[in-house]
Amino acid sequence: MLSNKRILLVIGGGIAAFKSLDLIRRLREQGASVAPVLTRAGEQFVTPLSVAALSGAKLHRDLFDLTEEAEMGHIQLSRSADLIVVAPATADLMAKMATGRADDLASTLLLATDTPVLIAPAMNVRMWQHAATQRNIATLRADGIAFVGPNDGDMACGEHGPGRMAEPAEILAAIKTALTAGPLAGKHILVTSGPTHEPIDPVRYIANRSSGAQGTALAAALRDLGANVTFITGPASVPAPTGVTVVRVETAVQMLAAVQSALPADAAIFVAAVADWRVANAAASKLKKDGSGKAPPLEFTENPDILATLSKMGAGRPTLVVGFAAETDNVLAHATAKRLRKGCDWIVANDVSPERGIMGGTENAVTLITDAGSDVWPRLPKSQVARRLAAKIADTLRG
Repeated sequence: MLSNKRILLVIGGGIAAFKSLDLIRRLREQGASVAPVLTRAGEQFVTPLSVAALSGAKLHRDLFDLTEEAEMGHIQLSRSADLIVVAPATADLMAKMATGRADDLASTLLLATDTPVLIAPAMNVRMWQHAATQRNIATLRADGIAFVGPNDGDMACGEHGPGRMAEPAEILAAIKTALTAGPLAGKHILVTSGPTHEPIDPVRYIANRSSGAQGTALAAALRDLGANVTFITGPASVPAPTGVTVVRVETAVQMLAAVQSALPADAAIFVAAVADWRVANAAASKLKKDGSGKAPPLEFTENPDILATLSKMGAGRPTLVVGFAAETDNVLAHATAKRLRKGCDWIVANDVSPERGIMGGTENAVTLITDAGSDVWPRLPKSQVARRLAAKIADTLRG
């Protein structure tokens, strides 16, 4: 699939740079040629010799190489590739890209290019979550930059959370997707998935039976059509798909914040089974029986309405907003009313009565409700429901 494809690989300065060596090997095994660009910071983590040896190509390091710059080498280098991949993309490199700085070879060729760019961020969790980095992410997404990762995980600094660079196999899958001009190429789509967990105390929570299977399948189907997918997931039992940007949350409040941070987007698909209520007086310590036979009083408050918030946000609203309605009775009536009440474009309704085996199962039977009316789909594996819905989303966004 990558035979004769030309990849320009920019290696930034982070401990995750060692993964770039494995990525080079995998790309060449797939038939791609790799032109490596190693930043000065990147040289602190991988050696120029190892990068050059694995790529089998000249290593580019210096903006002011007199031989190359006599022929405007950085311009040619930036435009001769089929895809530019930045792995790892550090906070510094992302900041340069977002603000148009060009003070070294890597940032200059990224500013001078008209070639598609895919970045694999890698940084400390606090750096990733910092408001400045989040602003830069929004700018880069709006500029059409594709992302793969970062993942949650343990980091070299000893902290845990989002910021760990995607694995080479995930980046390779994202490269293949980026080089396949699907109908959703260049589109950024948000997908929420899984349940939310609303704490009662540090060890107990309120949740539901959602496995995250349908949201995961939809994110993968949209990815396969070329979309740049941000996958915001609660604590699901089904693993997140590869080749998408994964954001893990626990609560509804966290999910709303993650959705808002991921904007702008062309479409937002809310598959997650978000808890309607949370415990307002959640205990800081584990609640214990006191022998009285009385349960501790729990005070509930409504969670934010993520679907309604995005549907009614005005400026910056995604072109297409889709909600899911998991009902146990009067499914069509409740779902139709929900679409109007929330203000979304479509509602995907399904009957999750226990005897149906939908929630937590491998199949789904849905009705798609739009302005045009309702369309009843047959019971299908969730992967097929996802592909059918993804195709309809692609048709709509293409106009």
